[in-house]
Amino acid sequence: MNIFSQFRDVVREAVGRLVPDAPPALIAALGVEPPRDASHGDIATNAAMVLAKPLKLNPRAFGEQLAAALAEHPDVARAAVAGPGFVNIALKPAFLRARLADILHAGTDYGTSTVGANEPVNVEYVSANPTGPMHIGHCRGAVVGDALAGLLAKAGFAVTREYYVNDAGAQVHALAWAAYWRYLQAIGSPVMDEAFEARVPGGLQYKGEYLVPVGQMLADRHGLSLAAGGAMPADPSVWLEAVRTETVAAMMEAIREDLAALGVRHDVFVSEAALIAAERVQETLRLLEGKGQIYTGVLEPPKGQKPDDWEPRPQTLFRSTAFGDDIDRPLRKSDGSFTYFANDIGNHADKLARGYRRIVQVWGADHGGYVKRMAAAVKALDEGASFQVLLCQIVHLLKGGEPMRMSKRAGTFVTLRDLIDEVGRDVVRFIMLTRRSDAQMEFDLDRVREQTKDNPVFYVQYAHARCRSVLRHAGEQFDVHPASLAKASLDVLEDEAELTLVRALIAWPRVIEQAALACEPHRLAFHLYDVAAAFHALWNRGRDETELRFIQADAPEATKARLALVQATATVIASGLLTMGVTPAEEMR
Repeated sequence: MNIFSQFRDVVREAVGRLVPDAPPALIAALGVEPPRDASHGDIATNAAMVLAKPLKLNPRAFGEQLAAALAEHPDVARAAVAGPGFVNIALKPAFLRARLADILHAGTDYGTSTVGANEPVNVEYVSANPTGPMHIGHCRGAVVGDALAGLLAKAGFAVTREYYVNDAGAQVHALAWAAYWRYLQAIGSPVMDEAFEARVPGGLQYKGEYLVPVGQMLADRHGLSLAAGGAMPADPSVWLEAVRTETVAAMMEAIREDLAALGVRHDVFVSEAALIAAERVQETLRLLEGKGQIYTGVLEPPKGQKPDDWEPRPQTLFRSTAFGDDIDRPLRKSDGSFTYFANDIGNHADKLARGYRRIVQVWGADHGGYVKRMAAAVKALDEGASFQVLLCQIVHLLKGGEPMRMSKRAGTFVTLRDLIDEVGRDVVRFIMLTRRSDAQMEFDLDRVREQTKDNPVFYVQYAHARCRSVLRHAGEQFDVHPASLAKASLDVLEDEAELTLVRALIAWPRVIEQAALACEPHRLAFHLYDVAAAFHALWNRGRDETELRFIQADAPEATKARLALVQATATVIASGLLTMGVTPAEEMR
């Protein structure tokens, strides 16, 4: 039960009685949310201020009337006007306590919502080029995207997790040459590195050792058939297509394995090359051209500068400025091939054709300049579609107070596997959600091992482990099954520390809905930290005040009530961690 949604209905009903002629649309706009200051109550509404101007009411005076009406509700302890017309509502402790039974009956499904109304939503994330192992730069987007998908599903959306494979273009072409170089080494070819690199268009770009197994795989499959007498054929077309296809497949298999180690999964993998081969890109551009949104024109040089190699030339352009972009965008390169943007338009047209009119993408912050043009393209394709991008800022990885050294296998960067091997999957996932995705963060490998309040993953997991420990110990004397504890008399839970914890627990459904609608999975980690803080505070109070201890052999009814609170705490923390893709800890070692 989302108590804020429940009391939003209560407020709307009260307003309807006080102002019978108020337009239904205006009443539907009334908001209910937590007050800014917790000392003001449990719920606040801006109803009086929303209604004042259109209905020619004095907001303060109407707020007084509304507060008086709400104070008559059986679950309201008091209602009062504050400031220019806000109405603050304090709920009766009995009502708050009774919500613990809701948590115990629902289990980790507590907080699951129907706000998404089963609307299809496509969440595309990671989508790293298949040119090397997953690295720390991919990690944050992978976690944010996967946690967001889990959050949206819990909020009632029909979520598809998608990976867009960039398997067309110059980078994949360069990868094929690098894999072929490793193939020649695997078959014992006398190829000289300098001589080989001189023949590679653009030079040999990928030299990491991760391609050694790929070269060996090609040698095992093809023997000497891709080489002429053990050397490279003069015509690359003899081997290029086979090497490119098999290398991309091998790299994608490695990427899937790395993502699986992080607990990240995708429902759909969409190939850029396959979309081009199926002429989805061409079809989409013909559609836009038919709408008059593609033309041949000449772009102005970049503002404030004119590069030496600037050459004004007619280009095939998309009218992205008609849909909010800064400039129109090229769709073809000078050689006639499609730009990456053109291919990406085809990708988004494909999503829309599959029925996804709500599209969410998770990109690195270095793609920030690409958002406007892609939003413009989606709007041109479907005026009513929803398109949202979450940008993930860089993560600075520290060990011993210094930047973590690069991976020997990768050659130039720290791999995702390196990070997981250092601290474990659950720590990586939780820490990546302790900041807004668009805020830079430091991932301190020493700090995340500390068993202190300053380490959020330990602090939250310790709260869950403490709850589980209490319940295991109590299970020797009491029936701690949630269904049994849900029947306990909860009147004994009257200390402010206990009620503070109860309030944090029953706020969980609203957190799920608000975080989902805002596409901000970091809110889950923030709220779980607050729940853990309230629980640890109560635990510490019990050290000095014996009447607040969870287990009291001579007070079985009070013990059952407090065990219900402990079980509810464990349930909400577990619900949150599972939504984030983190395994709740049963004990801490």
